[in-house]
Amino acid sequence: MAGLMAGFGQCTHAIVRGIPASLAGEALRMSAAEVDLSGARREHDAYVEVLRTRLRLEVVSLPADEALPDGVFVEDAAVVCGDTALITRPGAESRRAETEAMKAALKDLNLNIVEMTDETATLDGGDVLFTGQEFFVGLSKRTNQRGAEILADAFKDYAVSTVPVQEGLHLKSFCSMGGPGLIVIGSSEPAQKALKIMQQMSDHRYDKLTVPDDHAANCVYMNLPELGHVLLHCTAEEFPESAKVFEKLKDYTLIPLANSEKVKVDGALTCCSVLINKKSSN
Repeated sequence: MAGLMAGFGQCTHAIVRGIPASLAGEALRMSAAEVDLSGARREHDAYVEVLRTRLRLEVVSLPADEALPDGVFVEDAAVVCGDTALITRPGAESRRAETEAMKAALKDLNLNIVEMTDETATLDGGDVLFTGQEFFVGLSKRTNQRGAEILADAFKDYAVSTVPVQEGLHLKSFCSMGGPGLIVIGSSEPAQKALKIMQQMSDHRYDKLTVPDDHAANCVYMNLPELGHVLLHCTAEEFPESAKVFEKLKDYTLIPLANSEKVKVDGALTCCSVLINKKSSN
């Protein structure tokens, strides 16, 4: 675990983006559920407040853009690892302009920018699971093989394996990292199948934390100087059985965050921020 894993989850900055009014009517979604815009904004404000105040990250907040109804889901626009940022080419054409503000913000943070210019490639950050040791890339409705190849080229230090996503929008719609070497996974058959593929393709061994609800398997892990292991996860109101599973994690700062409105437009907790670890320059 040492070496590469020592810095896993460390982060200093987070990029977020406001929610436009157009989210309610125009954001892409798999279900027909109606979104309560003010509820979605309350959830998002609480999320950003935790990053800024409780976790003391430097938060870069991009303004909402009415022309980009899905813009709050910043994770899809970039994959950041170390000091390299890959600007993606989102699978949904209506989302491609989201990368412009993201690229500018990442440039301001002096990251090395790699752009995905190949017009045959698609990649959403929601399909990219970085374990600290390697990347798993979901091949989904939004991400294709060429996108995965360009990611592999951008992050040459790490192995990249692809995982078919049969159900759900993204790979991280049913899994995420819960700590060094710990994959949080939903209990549905497609989720368990994907985990099996990841385990078969990897040279590393991972522990797994299985939660009853696929949505709840998407959580945000950080390792912060004063707080140690931090996990932002679903609330007991939304997913009571899954929340109980997280409560078993000892030595963690557990922070439940509501996400019931954004989930209606396929948004999960990891979708709403891009986390960056800036080494101090002194």
